[in-house]
Amino acid sequence: MLTNLRRIVLEFSQAVELDKALERMTSEVKRVMNTDCCSVHLADYQKQHFLLVASDGLAKESLGQTTIGFSEGLIGLVGQREEPLNLADARKHAHFKYAPEVKEDELNAFLGTPIIHQGQVLGVISIQQKEARHFTETEESFLVTLSAQLAASLAHAQNRGWSMQRDKKQQVRPYIQGVAGSPGVAIAPIFVRRPKADLRNITLEHHSDSKQQIELLKQAIRKTRAEFIQITEQLQGVVNEASVDIFEMYKHLLESEQLGQEIHTTIEQGWCAQSALKIVIDAYVVQFEALEDEYVRERASDIRDLANRILQNLQEQDERQETLPETFIVVAEEVTASMLADLQHQGLQGVVSLSGSNNSHAAILARALGVPAIMGVQESTLTTFNHAMAIVDGYSGELFINPEKSLLKEYQHLVNEEIALVEKIKTVETLPSVTVDGRCVELQLNAGLSSGFEHSKRAGAKGVGLYRTEIPFMESRSFPSEQEQSIWYYNVLTAFENQPVTMRTLDIGGDKSLPYFPIKEENPFLGWRGVRISIDHPELFLLQVRAMIRANVGCGNLEIMLPMISSLVEVDEAIRLINQAYFELCQELNETILKPKIGIMIEVPSALFLLPELAGKVDFFSVGSNDLTQYLLAVDRNNARVAHLYNAYHPSVIRALYEIAKQAKQHAVPLSLCGELAGDAIGAVLLVAMGYDKLSMNPHNVGRIKWIIRHISMEQAQAMLANVLTLTSAKEIKNYLNEQLEAIGLGGFVRAGM
Repeated sequence: MLTNLRRIVLEFSQAVELDKALERMTSEVKRVMNTDCCSVHLADYQKQHFLLVASDGLAKESLGQTTIGFSEGLIGLVGQREEPLNLADARKHAHFKYAPEVKEDELNAFLGTPIIHQGQVLGVISIQQKEARHFTETEESFLVTLSAQLAASLAHAQNRGWSMQRDKKQQVRPYIQGVAGSPGVAIAPIFVRRPKADLRNITLEHHSDSKQQIELLKQAIRKTRAEFIQITEQLQGVVNEASVDIFEMYKHLLESEQLGQEIHTTIEQGWCAQSALKIVIDAYVVQFEALEDEYVRERASDIRDLANRILQNLQEQDERQETLPETFIVVAEEVTASMLADLQHQGLQGVVSLSGSNNSHAAILARALGVPAIMGVQESTLTTFNHAMAIVDGYSGELFINPEKSLLKEYQHLVNEEIALVEKIKTVETLPSVTVDGRCVELQLNAGLSSGFEHSKRAGAKGVGLYRTEIPFMESRSFPSEQEQSIWYYNVLTAFENQPVTMRTLDIGGDKSLPYFPIKEENPFLGWRGVRISIDHPELFLLQVRAMIRANVGCGNLEIMLPMISSLVEVDEAIRLINQAYFELCQELNETILKPKIGIMIEVPSALFLLPELAGKVDFFSVGSNDLTQYLLAVDRNNARVAHLYNAYHPSVIRALYEIAKQAKQHAVPLSLCGELAGDAIGAVLLVAMGYDKLSMNPHNVGRIKWIIRHISMEQAQAMLANVLTLTSAKEIKNYLNEQLEAIGLGGFVRAGM
């Protein structure tokens, strides 16, 4: 039985077409269990009924036609009870509903079990038999186990937008689901873009003339560098400085002595230039893709993109003139930042990438360009829809192919609304972030993708609320020296002259380990990470802090922030080491230099109960709402099984954030928040009402949040907060806030942040 179970589940999960998969599965279950009938009904929550979609034993003409209400019949009863129903004679049960079209007159025994995924009934699988008998415990156990294992695959198929339409004898997808990468709506034909050169297609080959191969590599790198300079020039004035800096990182990698030396060494070992490039780059990609932190993992895409550019020049490919539609939505297996830069002035309306996330540089550049984007579609057949008309909904992550006229009309209306919204936001970019009744809330940037990336004053932000110092460490092959670090930090500090820059000390762990300092743990989120590593390795911590303080000489805008604080002892020890580094530098430089402010991240629940004591030790608090939410709810949002439980609007999270704000106010400690909640319209309103002084977010959210703050009063926001604190679910909270913002004319800004 176990072997048959595994085979049925595997076949179902690997199938491409849902109706054929269900058809095959019902036949296999009927055969394995030696019954007279096996059927599947799927739930339709809009119409409040179950639809018979597959059966081996019931009339074929009833498939896709016969429905049973959620409160009707034995199928409805199984769905209501959410448990198996085993009957020897189904006709005698009070809930039995006769449906002549299915032709089940000779069937008596009935065993049905719900298919449930994440608490929701997706459907019911049932078996029937002519003989009037109760099915055995073994048979019941088999069907229950089968339904449990099918649930995830069925949910995945439905999330991709599959629906059943038997009357047309084909499967129809009203939409394909991906990850919202850049807000907005695009309507245009699809253009499938394939890479001109791809490292994955390279076959490893040896070459005896290493000098010649190294020279070919140098020429290719020079040409690639020139291309990125040209891209940068093309983007100047089109997007903000922050987005242009993406390609500064590419040029930095091209000029990296370490990367070049590794490729040279591999060539000298007897490999040709293309093979050496593949060997070295593949190693880097594997390192980044192995990391659990999605933000950092996306850097693998950048490295692969850069390498493919070099490969294209190694292969001396001629620049092909592509025939592009006048306007188009680009679809590619992996849309990259350089691809967008190539296409942005040629009619590009929208982006669909089969891989990637909203943290990728492609998604970030798409937001800067104002191009709607959907990432991580994971739909291999999508590239067969070249030239088909499509709608990209960058708010919801939905892609509609060959949409109906009514849908096109609806989305065209949204496009018109959005154009007006963008123009509104532009009018407040340079204005202060102040509520209608005078409450000032500083908006800052989350930064750290590279030494210059995201440092744009034109975003309308006032400094950096979170600079992630670990990214340069991850791009190195060994711990960087004090001098190297000092140069990085100086570039950041000078980019925001006279504006605060809050640098988080090295925040690595099992989910963000360094290739030269591996950390392997079963549960990295509860392991050796953040300030714990800094304290255990003072030699590394002192080096970093010295580099920060040295870089701050003459700048005076540095603030140091300690991550993952869970105890007073950690704060005391970290401050002791910071003081040591400070006095050492004063002595070395023979002058009294400015001592930076020291703050902590509130992201571990234990810190919430130490706020009065912590207030007496540090200069500011900064809430890391992403991790705080994970720890409070015991949810790893990168775990697909429980990710749906992650919700920053959970009442416990909202109440915890409010308690932090009250404690900070009571003890006169400046308070900021640097999680995703700050860049969300309804989240920002709540945080303003609670009394947060600063909100730190990605650049593309600054204008939108500033508009909302400038068009709401503290009185309005605090009235909303008072009601929110009485609500008992995240759904209630979000619905209430959406309604309130809609009522005061800010509803469009809520959708723009979805």
